[in-house]
Amino acid sequence: MLFPKKVKFRKWQRLRGNFRGRATSGTTVVFGAIGLQAIGKPISVSAQQIEAARKVITRHTRKGGKFWIRVFPDRPVTKRPPEVTMGGGKGDPVGYAVLIKPGQVLFEMDGVGLDEARKALIIAGSKLPVKVRVLERV
Repeated sequence: MLFPKKVKFRKWQRLRGNFRGRATSGTTVVFGAIGLQAIGKPISVSAQQIEAARKVITRHTRKGGKFWIRVFPDRPVTKRPPEVTMGGGKGDPVGYAVLIKPGQVLFEMDGVGLDEARKALIIAGSKLPVKVRVLERV
């Protein structure tokens, strides 16, 4: 599972307001021949969800070809234990997540057939909480 080796701060403050706008960088397929692009509304994707999608892709392609993960979960997510009263401070970190904006490429593949890669990416997209589309390199 993906997580940072070292962090400057254990807990981050939450972003104020809602996550707006589109991705400005990382919107095209650069490394591979085909990729998976987010098109839904901005959302936070956990490291566990990225790992589930990665497992699906490697299993479907039988470990063939090359595969790139273009997002990295670096935002700590905290959670308080159940049945704890208000005023006890912020909870402990339980995992990491990444903020996904529309237009951002999440995964890329190369070295396998386009039909096989497209099927693997569609199945992997069903593991993610954001709407996605398959994008081919121009």
